[in-house]
Amino acid sequence: MTVQHGTPIEPGTGAIGWNKAGVDIEERPAWAVGAALGIILGIVTLLAGVAGIVWGAVILEEGNAIGAVSLLLGIVLIVVSSFLFSSLVVVSPGEARVVQFFGRYVGTLSRPRLSMVLPLTKRTKVSVKVNNFETHELKVNDADGNPVNIAAIVVWQVADTAKAVFAVEQYANFVAVQSESALRHIATTHPYDSPEGGEESLRGSTEAVAQELAAEVAARVDLAGIKVVETRISSLAYAPEIAQAMLQRQQASAIISAREKIVEGAVSMVNSALERLEAENIVELDEERKATMVSNLLVVLTGDSRVTPVINTGSLYR
Repeated sequence: MTVQHGTPIEPGTGAIGWNKAGVDIEERPAWAVGAALGIILGIVTLLAGVAGIVWGAVILEEGNAIGAVSLLLGIVLIVVSSFLFSSLVVVSPGEARVVQFFGRYVGTLSRPRLSMVLPLTKRTKVSVKVNNFETHELKVNDADGNPVNIAAIVVWQVADTAKAVFAVEQYANFVAVQSESALRHIATTHPYDSPEGGEESLRGSTEAVAQELAAEVAARVDLAGIKVVETRISSLAYAPEIAQAMLQRQQASAIISAREKIVEGAVSMVNSALERLEAENIVELDEERKATMVSNLLVVLTGDSRVTPVINTGSLYR
């Protein structure tokens, strides 16, 4: 079995930048038996070894050469019993053990129990619990070139223990670095805010951006046997050096939008008033009086301050 690290791909050939074909190892169950059988064999072997040493020492004093053989056999049995007891391994819930025999991967123990595996094996503990990781607050330029501060939370879990141990050096650190790299890439492909309202933005399309981030992180950490459960944007703001200017721009946009609504409503109300006056023959207005009435109503309806009425007791034409 040969385990190779991923090799970089030429720039522009893929978003991930790794050749995952080189990681040919996959998780498989390790050979193991119940602890009861191992404990019984170990105790029997230990008792037999002690009995052999005692019996051999007794008859050796009597000058019997068989005593030396019995003594040697008892020592061997005690050594064998120590190997049997050392083969016992405890797997707790939420954990797995990657088993290696002289450097060769022989399988993974994932069932929570006390088991006996092959002697002289190395058992590496791997947590398969769900983990949370929050990236540092990164300063990147969005699609419009504006500097923004952004951070995300990545929820992940080890899905393939063999790849997690053998494909990368430290899988937890690998997840952290790749998550920040993916977050930087996603932040540079979207604007912070979309004034037109049709384009996906970091602030206005948080759910879509989070799903896109989850897909990219999952693709990056797949070679390490990691499954991404969820990603969320935890922090998002303009960088301090442009925050005030962008706040003024947002305020201006809000004022313009509000003014458009006010003018639209005022024009509708003036039109309704003129139509009702004409329909009910309340007063006859020529074009000049209509223009004056429209002007006055628009000033009243769209003005910021309270309007003080002026009573005209004369005529518009004098």
